[in-house]
Amino acid sequence: MSAASKSAGLNKTVRQHYLSLAQGAVCLVTYIWIDETGENLKCKTKTLNTEPAGLQDIPEWATAWSTDGRLVEVLLIPVRMFRDPFILDPNKLVLCEVLDSNRVPIVVMCNQRSQCDKIMEEVKEFQPWFGMEQEYTLFDLDGQLIGWLPRESQETQGFNRVVAGRLYGRNICISHCKACLYAGVKICGTNAEAIPGQWEFQVGPCEGTEIGDHLWVARYILHRVCEDFGVIASLDPKPSGVNSGTSGCHTNFSTKEMRGEGGLKHIEESIQRLSKRHSQHLRVYDPHGGQDNIHRLTGLSSTSHFHEFSTATACRDVSVRIPVHVSQKGCGYLEDRRPASNCDPYAVIRALAETCLLSTTEEDEDGSV
Repeated sequence: MSAASKSAGLNKTVRQHYLSLAQGAVCLVTYIWIDETGENLKCKTKTLNTEPAGLQDIPEWATAWSTDGRLVEVLLIPVRMFRDPFILDPNKLVLCEVLDSNRVPIVVMCNQRSQCDKIMEEVKEFQPWFGMEQEYTLFDLDGQLIGWLPRESQETQGFNRVVAGRLYGRNICISHCKACLYAGVKICGTNAEAIPGQWEFQVGPCEGTEIGDHLWVARYILHRVCEDFGVIASLDPKPSGVNSGTSGCHTNFSTKEMRGEGGLKHIEESIQRLSKRHSQHLRVYDPHGGQDNIHRLTGLSSTSHFHEFSTATACRDVSVRIPVHVSQKGCGYLEDRRPASNCDPYAVIRALAETCLLSTTEEDEDGSV
């Protein structure tokens, strides 16, 4: 076992003494932002004299940012506030957008929120709702799948299973869910996935950009919970050392028309539009221009084929699915099963809104996303 693994296993009850100390009227606010890679999160904490009633009470802050091989100073602009489930009330978590020194959003892979917000403003009359299903895989600090020995089969957990010895990490899943609920994250469910130590949580429904804010903070909370348990949550779409099984971030999407009577017609029209921009969507459905999904979308393990668009009702090896209850009811939502587990939710929902709500059925694969 590595030194890091031993350190993670130290008795954490000692920490409770310090957490129980009175802090007076002050409030600790942890600023969270997406880093330069577009995949990872960073944070730092500021002490405020009083508990903030809203974003207007949380000051902007500066931080270092790596660009073109040099460090520059950028601004952290609070955009969404949550309760802190780790050091508890009155302390806060605040998700931030990153602006450059001229107060312009840094529009690169790591900062898609501002562009997404503009599109959501254009389509707000449609009342777009989103739900995202975040899959993740748990590893110990030595890079081993938790609960799995090298000689054992990886096909032992199974969807939604309740079997001692074949299910690993439930305490982490439950702790994460409770922490999200405390924080105010719109987590709406959890379940075990197909391979040992693989789990899923769902966030939503949320309207517009809100889904991206809540999913990113749910990811932050997941990583913090895993720190306490001495494990690592991987969002890799094809986790290292896993022979079969992949991780995605299936995205559910609907509009007011889709949710209303006769909405199935509008769902099918949106799927037709999506079929014409398949390659464009795949380029933004993982942070590496589709390279992650090439290895994930193989037609195996309930995935579709990367190079082919497909759709069906009550079928899970397709690009876009119409759930069986939606088909029977005649209204509801569609499920885009192509986004990878490490996707940027802002990029995903922006692409869905642009294609389904701002394009026409005549546009072909030359259309931009």
